[in-house]
Amino acid sequence: MPRFTRMLASGMERNGHQVEVWAPRPRFYNLPVPLKLSKWFGYIDQFIIFPIEVRKRLKRCSPDTLFVITDNGLGPWVPLVAKRHHVIHCHDFLAQLSALGRIPRNQVSWTGRLYQGYIRWGYTKGSHFISVSHETRKELHKLLKKPPVFSEVVYNGLNSNFRTHDVIEARTKLGDLIGLDLTNGYILHVGGNQWYKNRAGVIEIYNAWCRNSHIQLPLLLIGHSPSPNLLKHYARSPYKSNIHWLSKIDDDEIRLAYAGAKVFLFPSLAEGFGWPIAEAMACGCPVITTRRAPMTEVAGEAAFFISRCPKNKDAIAEWSIEAARILDKVITLPDKEREKLIQTGLINAKRFETEESIRQIEKIYQNILATH
Repeated sequence: MPRFTRMLASGMERNGHQVEVWAPRPRFYNLPVPLKLSKWFGYIDQFIIFPIEVRKRLKRCSPDTLFVITDNGLGPWVPLVAKRHHVIHCHDFLAQLSALGRIPRNQVSWTGRLYQGYIRWGYTKGSHFISVSHETRKELHKLLKKPPVFSEVVYNGLNSNFRTHDVIEARTKLGDLIGLDLTNGYILHVGGNQWYKNRAGVIEIYNAWCRNSHIQLPLLLIGHSPSPNLLKHYARSPYKSNIHWLSKIDDDEIRLAYAGAKVFLFPSLAEGFGWPIAEAMACGCPVITTRRAPMTEVAGEAAFFISRCPKNKDAIAEWSIEAARILDKVITLPDKEREKLIQTGLINAKRFETEESIRQIEKIYQNILATH
C-alpha cells in the first residue's frame, strides 16, 4: 500500500494537484515495550491519536478538498471524512470474507473477526469507491449495506521498471547475483506466504512436473522467507535441491527474474488484482495462472490457465498432475508459438500502464468533486 500511495501522490502532483499524505506516526509503537504489546500500542497511534490529529487538520481544509482513502483496510478512518468529498480505493476483501466465514480455507480468530468487523463498519460509511478489478467491485457491493453513490473499476498501474530484457543477459546477471547456473532457464513464482498465494501448490506442481519430465529446470520462489508450513512441503520434495527461496530481492532483480524465466507459475487461490501476472507479461515472460477472476481479468487471452487448487489432499495430487501437463506444454512450446504468446502478453500488459491508471483516477476524482 505505501507503493500505491506514492504512485497516486506523485501522479497527481505531476498533473498539477496539491497533495498531502496523512498517516499515523509511530509514537506509542516505538516505546520500549515487549514485542507482544507493540502491536497494541500501534493501535493507539492509529485509532486514538491519529483521529484526533485528523479532526484538527480538517478544520483547516477547504471545502473542495478530496480525501482519498488509499485502501479499504483503512476503513476505521472513513467516518472522519464521510460527509466531505471522499473516495475509497479497494484492493481486495479476502480478509473481510474470511472473517465472515465465507472462505473456509482461512480461519480467523475471534479478535481478527472483531478487527475486520471494525474495518467493515468504517468503509460502509463511505459512498464513493474505486476498485482494482471487477471481481473486487463485485465483492464490495456484496459487503456494503446500501448501493454506493459511485463505484468504478481502474486497473493497477505497472511500475516502468517492468519491461523486456535480453533473456540470456537476464539469466546471467540473476545467476551471478544468487550464485546459480540459470543458463537453460527456470520456473518462477513471485508471491508471499499468504494462504491465497498457494506457494505449497507451486511446489506440488513442480514435483509432479519433475517426476514426468526429461527436462531439468530449477524452481525459483521470490518473496518472503518460507513459513514453517511451507518448509515442510519443501522438505518432503524429492527435488528440493532444485527449489530455491529468494527474499530481499529488489524490483530490478525481479525484472531480471521475469525476463529470464521459461515460465511464470501463479496458481493463486484468490486475488484482489494479481499484479505479478501483468509484471511477468510486461517483461516478456509466459504466464500460467488460475482460471478464476480476477486472474482471468488481468491475464486476458495472453496466458495458459489451470483449475483452482482443491482443498482435499487426494484431489490435490490429481490437480498437480494436470497442472504439470500445462507447465510442460508451455516449457516445450516451439519457438514461434512461444514468441507469439510473449507478444500477446506484451500487448495485454499495456492495459496496465501507470500513466493511463493515473489519467483514469484523476478523471474520477474530478468527477466526484464536480458532481457530489
